[in-house]
Amino acid sequence: MKPGVFTQLYIHLVFAVRYRERLLRKEIRSEVFKYVSGIITNRKHKSIIVNGVFDHIHILIGFNPIDKISDLVGCIKKESSVFINSKGWFNGKFHWQDGYGAFSYSRSQLDRVYNYILNQEQHHRKKSFKEEYVGLLEKFAIEYDDKFLFEFFDDLYLKVNT
Repeated sequence: MKPGVFTQLYIHLVFAVRYRERLLRKEIRSEVFKYVSGIITNRKHKSIIVNGVFDHIHILIGFNPIDKISDLVGCIKKESSVFINSKGWFNGKFHWQDGYGAFSYSRSQLDRVYNYILNQEQHHRKKSFKEEYVGLLEKFAIEYDDKFLFEFFDDLYLKVNT
């Protein structure tokens, strides 16, 4: 950071497991999310909260403008995939799906966003990932084409434990 440069940037990142596979089981999430938080910290951002459910992840960070969001997300996906695959938790290889959502918030909104991310399991008992994600795009007035969204399958998981 250069002298005289002051920023306050809060970014909410969202991305999914490839093919929306249910690979982020409860018993591994804590370890995965801690690792992701470490990646963020190592890139000189502030990791505020990392959480999610079995098929997608939410990250809230204090963003350092020395980085690009696309580079940060690429690094998180690559390094966390290598970490997850090194653990041997799955028969095949773990991959994140292409794409991501990045949404900016003000400091006054942080408590609400933090609690929203913290309570993902309860949230997804009522709302599918597609409803959540499209809702974010619409809330932020982001134009999108359905063909470029994540691969959303029938969100039957609403009745299944997250």
